[in-house]
Amino acid sequence: MRLSMAGEYAVRCMLYLSAQGEGTVASRREVAQAMGIPEQFLAKIAQQLSRAGVLQILQGPRGGYRLPRDPRQLTLLEVVEASAGEIFLNDCVIKPGCCRRAEHCSVHNVWQKARTQLRDTLRKATFASLLRQESCLLAHPRRLREKHPGIVGKNL
Repeated sequence: MRLSMAGEYAVRCMLYLSAQGEGTVASRREVAQAMGIPEQFLAKIAQQLSRAGVLQILQGPRGGYRLPRDPRQLTLLEVVEASAGEIFLNDCVIKPGCCRRAEHCSVHNVWQKARTQLRDTLRKATFASLLRQESCLLAHPRRLREKHPGIVGKNL
């Protein structure tokens, strides 16, 4: 499995919004510039994230994006699956009827176990925990550290 650019950009967007704090509005331009995301692509990604309920889009001159809940409650799994769809490593896992050997196949069992482990790992990674580690935030590190000293890592 390889995360698409849309998935990568979705994670960057949510990481930036998490650093801003729950409810803080950031403009599309601000997020795009800070995280190295093309603005038009960010607009499409934001729509997907909004449909999944992990991001709110506000219209108007003071509009932008905001995190609708605490970054401690937002997981990497939610964001990845909001942008890329539910994680499946092989067709036999997503469509059990596509392979007649699935219920007796040792490889099928490995795919299923790997999927479960990957999803569990991503579910345990909250955006608050990601911010406590060295982060990929590209711009405004000093401002973020001053604004969120308990969340944003000291290496920014």
